[in-house]
Amino acid sequence: MSRLFGTDGVRGKANGLITPQLAMSLAQAAAVVLGFNQVEAGRRPVAVVAKDPRISGDFISAAMEAGLAAAGIDVFDAGTLPTPAAAYLVADLDADFGVMISASHNPAPDNGIKFLARGGQKLDDALEDAIEAQLELDPPRPLGGEVGRIRRFADAEDRYVMHLLGTLPNRLDGLKVVLDCAHGAASGCSPQVFTDAGAEIVVIGAEPDGVNINDGYGSTHLEHLQAAVLEHGADLGIAHDGDADRCLAVDHEGTVVNGDQIMAIMAMALKESGRLKDDTLVATVMSNLGLKLAMAEAGISMRETGVGDRYVLEAMRADGFNLGGEQSGHVIFSDYATTGDGVLTGLQLAARVKATGKTLKELAASMTVLPQVLINVKDVDKDSAKVNPAVADAVQAVEAELGATGRVLLRPSGTEPVVRVMVEATELEVAEAMARQLAAVVQTELNLAKA
Repeated sequence: MSRLFGTDGVRGKANGLITPQLAMSLAQAAAVVLGFNQVEAGRRPVAVVAKDPRISGDFISAAMEAGLAAAGIDVFDAGTLPTPAAAYLVADLDADFGVMISASHNPAPDNGIKFLARGGQKLDDALEDAIEAQLELDPPRPLGGEVGRIRRFADAEDRYVMHLLGTLPNRLDGLKVVLDCAHGAASGCSPQVFTDAGAEIVVIGAEPDGVNINDGYGSTHLEHLQAAVLEHGADLGIAHDGDADRCLAVDHEGTVVNGDQIMAIMAMALKESGRLKDDTLVATVMSNLGLKLAMAEAGISMRETGVGDRYVLEAMRADGFNLGGEQSGHVIFSDYATTGDGVLTGLQLAARVKATGKTLKELAASMTVLPQVLINVKDVDKDSAKVNPAVADAVQAVEAELGATGRVLLRPSGTEPVVRVMVEATELEVAEAMARQLAAVVQTELNLAKA
């Protein structure tokens, strides 16, 4: 049987893979692995449960909380909140673990179950495997007063908002900010915290109805945000995704500022204040070469990881680095958060604009984004991508031609017979030509029909 946990919890169609039965079973398995196996005997463990506003979150959270309480776990129901808020509350409450029910930037029919360990940390593979193994065993069935209690976490959002405000180096008075909340989990807290920080706000995509999450709004659909920034003459726009662990931005001219550019701005800000640990930024191999060049010019080292914010987090924890992220807008400020936090990132970015007196466009210009072309080559033997001699020779030839002004990355998909061919160069036409050239070699040499 294939592994149930993916790169970010268990995710699939609600009432397809993610059924009430699965949610309850996972809850009871997690009760053993993250609850009673992790705490001293004689007390009931405590878990925090939160969800994004998609309609299926209601029945999934109900099943999850029922499974936890039936297994003897006390549950604090935090309601609809961002993923990073759930992580913060696990730590703030000193809970034994947490559960976030969300499918992030995916459409409303999808949902997911993500567990958070003590302190609000993402689970490592060993803990996920232990939960899967526990699914095959009988769950605990306490009786009488030993079953868990379910309580409403009444001040959950207020605690999170106060935490975010406490991270600000300066207020945002005088800034006009458009917020796009993707009809998602940030629809309540993001407008609240930006208002409390002093910004004048315009809010779009903040009317969740259970089925409109990520539908035409948010960090994967920036058109409405760009238009609103121009219409209202705002200084900048901030876009979250459905569970608000991402942040992308738009400058006053409506130009998109991506995760790499946000990381560049914030890395330079932290270095300037002497707060960037070891003058190092952690990013994935998919970050633009322009980020690496800009960081080198600023005297900042880069640590590269595999694709996925969990790998960024692992590298940050291993060596104590305090800033990292992904091009997609997962930005991690580990001084304040244990995961990517889109609201926190938006606040810090806006604070930098205010503190410097520069426009976001001027700040983003510290990094030149090199043209990046990505081609997905389908129906190929992805496992041979890095060992096929003809493919290796083709990659080496392109790398030699590009020299220090470009980059090549071949990455097999984790779930499909697909090889992703990515080429960066100083000119778009060159990147496109080189990517097509390499994709043709991959298609010819690794074609499954040829095997």
